[in-house]
Amino acid sequence: MRGGCLSCSGGWKGMIEMTHSIFIDGESGTTGLGIRERLGDLPGVSLRSLPAEHRKDPKAKRAILAEVDLAILCLPDEAAKETVALADSLGGNAPKLLDASTAHRVAEGWIYGFAELQADQEAQIRSAGKVANVGCYAVGSISLLRPLIDAGLIAPDQPLSINAISGYSGGGKNMIEAHEKEGGPAFELYALGLEHKHLPEIMAYAGLTRRPIFVPSVGHFPQGMLVSVPLHLDDLPGRPSASDLEAALRTHYSAARQVRVLDVVSTLRAEDASGSDHLELRVFGNENRRQAVLVAKLDNLGKGASGSAIQNARLMLGLE
Repeated sequence: MRGGCLSCSGGWKGMIEMTHSIFIDGESGTTGLGIRERLGDLPGVSLRSLPAEHRKDPKAKRAILAEVDLAILCLPDEAAKETVALADSLGGNAPKLLDASTAHRVAEGWIYGFAELQADQEAQIRSAGKVANVGCYAVGSISLLRPLIDAGLIAPDQPLSINAISGYSGGGKNMIEAHEKEGGPAFELYALGLEHKHLPEIMAYAGLTRRPIFVPSVGHFPQGMLVSVPLHLDDLPGRPSASDLEAALRTHYSAARQVRVLDVVSTLRAEDASGSDHLELRVFGNENRRQAVLVAKLDNLGKGASGSAIQNARLMLGLE
């Protein structure tokens, strides 16, 4: 592989192993650090880096892009676009790209990096040269809604509200410092202008034609996330029961490795998902009231960011 190495063990009769080289552009950020840590447990991978003084040098970055098999972008949107332009300038010598920013999640020519989205999504990711990693709120919302829309149990133009709470680690450097140094608020709503950057992604991959009302919030805990969607069952096509919704989710994810549909519990705590790269889905219902609540529980830095990135990197490099 480009930029990889051959290593021998046991003398001349030892096995020869080929490694895949990966460059994390933005490795010092929260998502980049999470990816770097997880790559340490991934065999067959060699991690390449730029010295700190050259990380914003276009010539140095272009040179390392020409040497690696996969570049993972953990950057602000505009910086991610600049790195993609550098990679594109290499033509046939460009590496595969996995973008963890918001810049390319609904862009033409990019495959969405939620392997469990539909039956052929894994195959699309395997063969893709450019994959857009998921957003944390988005993957929780899409995982709940897309199977039910595909099954005809929720209409694409259904009026929906999506409520979510995340650990503060997803809020960037300033929010992390505020919570860890000064204590931070116990709970806060934000994005109350109803223009959160994950909405285009949610609509595109959930299959919605009507914009949902999305209300995100942050709690005073580092990692973990709950995404919930309340439903009036009599307003849904065919007037399904909560059991019908759960059955459709179980069918869709029956072969999934990192998404689980679980039985209901009495309470859910977002922070209990911390450290997990799995996504847990549940359907809570009250048949007498004809109401249900769909809930996804995940680590916003796991399946919502770095965990998904590693899953996608494995698929893109053929590492099972």
